Amino acid sequence: MMKFAVYSSDTGQYCYRYADSLQQVKGTGYEDLIREEQLPVVFDDSGGYFRFDPNDRHFVEVIESDKTCPLPLDRMFRRNDPGFRLGWISPEGDTYSCAYTKHNKCAETIVRTLYRTEKYPELTLHRKGWIEVIDSWDATEQKHSRYVHSERGEITRKQADKLFDLGLYDRPEVQKLIRSSEAGW
Repeated sequence: MMKFAVYSSDTGQYCYRYADSLQQVKGTGYEDLIREEQLPVVFDDSGGYFRFDPNDRHFVEVIESDKTCPLPLDRMFRRNDPGFRLGWISPEGDTYSCAYTKHNKCAETIVRTLYRTEKYPELTLHRKGWIEVIDSWDATEQKHSRYVHSERGEITRKQADKLFDLGLYDRPEVQKLIRSSEAGW
């Protein structure tokens, strides 16, 4: 059984492997680096570790699990969050929120939960009709804005309705997607 420290974010929760004993450090690759007096520690997603701080304002709890990813999809990436800004939209119009650089991690979690036999997360979602709302950065004017991407070049009526609710309906790329999709509605 492994331990994980769970943290909150604006788009859901995430967790890092946690160790409060040298026994739990075994198998992490840090056996020769971490000493007893450094514990407890948390191993981050970047191949490093840091000292655990129970007073971190984002810390939620420590949990135990035998899974490498113990949090369920809806807990990691908020489903149908009223504050949705970036993330994935299913063909049924459900949103899964993620941060600026977490679209791939979100796709992996969606696919692991909903399409267990598939191997390529983002490709799987695109092929199944999901669309992405990403942060597009204009290096010329140095502005960030949301951009809607559909690999298939079309969207469902429910996705169009959700884009309307999100204030993205009038975006040029959305209008193009609607024109190419209306015949199938």
